[in-house]
Amino acid sequence: MALVEAGYDVVLATPDGTKPHIDPVSDVAQHFGDDEAALQRGRAFFNDNPGMKNARTLRSVIDEGLDSYAGIFVPGGQAPVVDLMQDADLGEILRHFHARRKPTAFLCHGPIAALAALPQTKEYRAALISGDLAKASELAKGWQYAGYKMTVFSASEEKPIEEHILHGKLYFNMPDALHRAGGEVTTTPVDFSPHVIEDRELITGQNPRSDHPLAAKLVEALNRVTVSA
Repeated sequence: MALVEAGYDVVLATPDGTKPHIDPVSDVAQHFGDDEAALQRGRAFFNDNPGMKNARTLRSVIDEGLDSYAGIFVPGGQAPVVDLMQDADLGEILRHFHARRKPTAFLCHGPIAALAALPQTKEYRAALISGDLAKASELAKGWQYAGYKMTVFSASEEKPIEEHILHGKLYFNMPDALHRAGGEVTTTPVDFSPHVIEDRELITGQNPRSDHPLAAKLVEALNRVTVSA
């Protein structure tokens, strides 16, 4: 919504071109500062905004040409740990944006999808899940974002979600997974407090409450790129 308000056209793209659904646990006023009107505005945007109606495949966006895009934003939820993290098309997109230093923003669980830029991301993910950390370290060599400062949903924030909502554990520790690949990962000591890190073209937000400050930084970065272009 912040991107649209700033005058940008948003293209919604997913691995198979299916429009995502809203996690029912997130579809509550609590995630909108207990503001029911804000929740309704969010729902209306998701349901009715033209940019949200026609999802594209990631491959179609690549084939059309990535140079026409100013930046990329990957949202959160646990799904990126399953699909986006090991999606070859997303990896191609990330490498393109990284090489051109175009704004690349990830929120909450979204930063784990940055690992898709690895040439053997499926194998890296499998090594993490199996606990073969030596193999994971070897597979992570040459990651484009190694040495970047970044953040991601923390292990302590994940714990109540696992216990009370998912009723199961995530496959691996996300901060550790990013750190093992070379990321300089920090998380705020106060769970669920806003925390955003910007390092070069990469902008990461730790949790849902980091959405507004992340959006502000992303819009600023996009404005710098479009003005200089």
